[in-house]
Amino acid sequence: MHLDMLGRLLSVGRAVLAALRGRLGALCWSLTPLSLSLSLSLPLPGWPRDSPSRREREQELDDASPTPTSVNYHFTRQCNYKCGFCFHTAKTSFVLPLEEAKRGLAMLKEAGMEKINFSGGEPFLQDRGEFVGKLVQFCKQELELPSVSIVSNGSLIRERWFKKYGEYLDILAISCDSFDEDVNILIGRGQGKKNHVENLHKLRQWCREYAVAFKINSVINRFNVEEDMNEQIKALNPVRWKVFQCLLIEGENSGEDALREAEKFVISDEDFERFLDRHKDVSCLVPESNQKMRDSYLILDEYMRFLNCRNGRKEPSKSILDVGVEAAIKFSGFDEKMFLTRGGKYVWSKADMKLDW
Repeated sequence: MHLDMLGRLLSVGRAVLAALRGRLGALCWSLTPLSLSLSLSLPLPGWPRDSPSRREREQELDDASPTPTSVNYHFTRQCNYKCGFCFHTAKTSFVLPLEEAKRGLAMLKEAGMEKINFSGGEPFLQDRGEFVGKLVQFCKQELELPSVSIVSNGSLIRERWFKKYGEYLDILAISCDSFDEDVNILIGRGQGKKNHVENLHKLRQWCREYAVAFKINSVINRFNVEEDMNEQIKALNPVRWKVFQCLLIEGENSGEDALREAEKFVISDEDFERFLDRHKDVSCLVPESNQKMRDSYLILDEYMRFLNCRNGRKEPSKSILDVGVEAAIKFSGFDEKMFLTRGGKYVWSKADMKLDW
């Protein structure tokens, strides 16, 4: 009797379950469009989706300020040469007070600067080289930067400067566009009876004696594009030979308000490539076309403003001394990827260079 009742109860239970299953099935079919819509709009665990939060994160990365790893500080525009293609001309004689310059350099170090390059104008004009010497010493001794360098025409450097500041300098780059003195004079690198090429060799020797890495910068233009510099460069044996294509910058060496007229110096991309091909066996050659140069340098002017060259002229940001590095650098136009692509980061500390001084 007990077993019969249990059997009937099981039968009723099965019937109820079957009915419920049928109703649930119908309900699921009726809700299919809604459930499909929900499945598309709700995130599934572990499923990558372009959610608003992800888009925001990507935008934040795009808007992030670049790191000022390597900075070119043109602290003066004054120069004793008159190079016809100069793209940082003497529009002002302003130079920051030494302590203000140091404050800005400390801010850059805090923001991630590893290399500082002092340029001009001619950096050795200010206080007969004492100003740049004190900055070099500060950056190496106080800020402990891995690399401190200077770009100079070399005409005003004396051996006593090396004796006083040479230990703090990693790289000295000397501008030399030709090994023909007549061509140098034609370009505007002449200075009375002094011979630019002879002075270059003297500076090379001082760099050996005072353990400073020696570098050469050359601007290739209409007056030197056919020159063969292989023998001279190999004899001088610089750590790097930077070869630049002559670049026009409106307001500096081109245009109505410019102090130079560099149009007559300009060469084509094909001419530049021919020069590079002629010197392809020089192992220290580092070529830089106009495109590579325009966006891949962080240039700081005499007011410590970043200069944006993307539109063919130098458009200044606000000074880092007023708004900070992060705010100012967003207006620099700096292409960090191009900086790395052109080899902007290299072994730049003399402590890491295996050099025969």
